[in-house]
Amino acid sequence: MTEQSVVLAETRAGVRTLTLNRPDKLNAANDELILSLTQQLRQADADDSVRVVVLTAAGRAFCAGQDLSEVDSSRMTEHIHQTYNPLIQTIRSLGKPVITAVNGIAAGAGASLALSGDIRLWAASASLVEVFSNIALVPDSGSSWFLPRLVGYHRAFELMALAEKVTAPEAKRLGLCEHLYPDETFRADVQAYAERLAARPAHALKLTKEALNAAANASLDEALEHEAQLQQVAGAHWEYREGVNAFKEKRAADFLNRPQT
Repeated sequence: MTEQSVVLAETRAGVRTLTLNRPDKLNAANDELILSLTQQLRQADADDSVRVVVLTAAGRAFCAGQDLSEVDSSRMTEHIHQTYNPLIQTIRSLGKPVITAVNGIAAGAGASLALSGDIRLWAASASLVEVFSNIALVPDSGSSWFLPRLVGYHRAFELMALAEKVTAPEAKRLGLCEHLYPDETFRADVQAYAERLAARPAHALKLTKEALNAAANASLDEALEHEAQLQQVAGAHWEYREGVNAFKEKRAADFLNRPQT
């Protein structure tokens, strides 16, 4: 890692941690950061040694949203198409679990990024603000898709219309995050959680993510059929054989090391 990078990358125990690194700007997103993060995610997806990806940030903020000093209001649609949309699509289609580890304020597009993970872990001092209406803009980067699915249309509209700050305890109550950790131990707690996830069956989790993504916009019949198809794929994988053998032998399954054939 180099301190000049806008996104730092580190791998430990199968966990690739990507850290937004513009702390002096509260990790506000510019084109360089968004494009670099998207590239780093794709590299992690292609690396077989990476089993889980963690997105977090340096300093006291997670992401304060778009860097307004770099906004061209005449090309907003084009800018979103080239930057934020590919980033969010990459996260949601990544064949590995993505943990968003929210260490501080997540505002605007940063709120969308915080909500985009498969697992959301928050520090006790973290908060979220759908701040778009403060500058008369519309929530983007997936917020209009993520937030109402988590809290319902009416609460989502209120949070967006009034730009109300959601504290960590309230986020946990609303279902915006799965776990809260003390600020002092946050990074160690996130790493421990990520390593626990990394020990699970990677291929099965990839298929599980695919099933959930597809089911979000499917009928029950379509979801049932997709599950049946994916189950056949899962059952043909060595992880399934290892899981069944471990169950029969009354031992913990080892999904990290493929048995020799």
